[in-house]
Amino acid sequence: MRVGVFTPLLVQLSLEEVLKKLQAKGINTVEFGTGNYPGDAHCKLSMLDDNRSLESFREKLADHGFSISALSCHGNPLHPDPERARHDCEVSRKTIELAAKLGVRTVVDFSGCPGDSPHAKQPNWVTCPWPPDYLEVLKWQWDEVVAPYWTKQAAFASERGINIAIEMHPGFVVYNPETMLRLRSIAGPAVGCNFDPSHMFWQGIDPIAAVRILGDAIFHVHAKDTQIYDRNLPLTGVLDTKPYTDERHRSWIFRTCGYGHDAGWWREFISTLRMYGYDSVLSIEHEDSLMSPEEGLTKAAAFLNEIVLREPPAAAWWV
Repeated sequence: MRVGVFTPLLVQLSLEEVLKKLQAKGINTVEFGTGNYPGDAHCKLSMLDDNRSLESFREKLADHGFSISALSCHGNPLHPDPERARHDCEVSRKTIELAAKLGVRTVVDFSGCPGDSPHAKQPNWVTCPWPPDYLEVLKWQWDEVVAPYWTKQAAFASERGINIAIEMHPGFVVYNPETMLRLRSIAGPAVGCNFDPSHMFWQGIDPIAAVRILGDAIFHVHAKDTQIYDRNLPLTGVLDTKPYTDERHRSWIFRTCGYGHDAGWWREFISTLRMYGYDSVLSIEHEDSLMSPEEGLTKAAAFLNEIVLREPPAAAWWV
């Protein structure tokens, strides 16, 4: 296991500056955004058609001793607006192609969310089974939009040796282990998950139990925490639509690792990931509205580096 960083939190810095900053924090693995929600500040899809830029990019990473854990293009390729869907799908496909050229095995994405019919203008995330209209919408979404798209997208990725790690995120059709496994059963083994425990916490899902359910479907992990505010929770429940910056009144907010759950919890989480076959990257994602990117990154890196062994454990004497 090793600690990495998802670089959009350092969008104001050049790639060279990012690598130097992370080296100083004992980190040599990065996850790059390539467009859609994360943006493409440090990794341009235009490199697909520019071999000189691609080689320069490779050399810069190699010179600083860095590897890439994943390319990320979180978007909504199922958006009911055809232009938006086309754009996000194109970014996703080009990201898969760039990952193949760079020798990166994993691309992180969202599952997307359609509207409620072919005539919809905005996504419609179904959160309850009644009135019965909602189950009809959900069936239409999965049968007519989700399954056809992801069957083709998984085949496209598989042909290029790429795994797609879907981030289980509320607001999209895949948001918990059950919906993740449902998509995987449709699309096949090239589709798994990007496991972000922060999204499990606020839904009331025990992330460690979820690791045991998902097992080898976990392709990549984001390191991000959540703090639940028991004082506010009884007022709104977890489906809290107030802005993330309204920290005083929200029932929960995203936090830097260690500020929602202590080192004991994170040790158990990391140990369970290893137990179920994941021994790769914990990619720090900063979304803590109470800390600057610099503070959040510094604290998360120090916290996780204290827990995670830099070298693999020695073989046991009985092996």
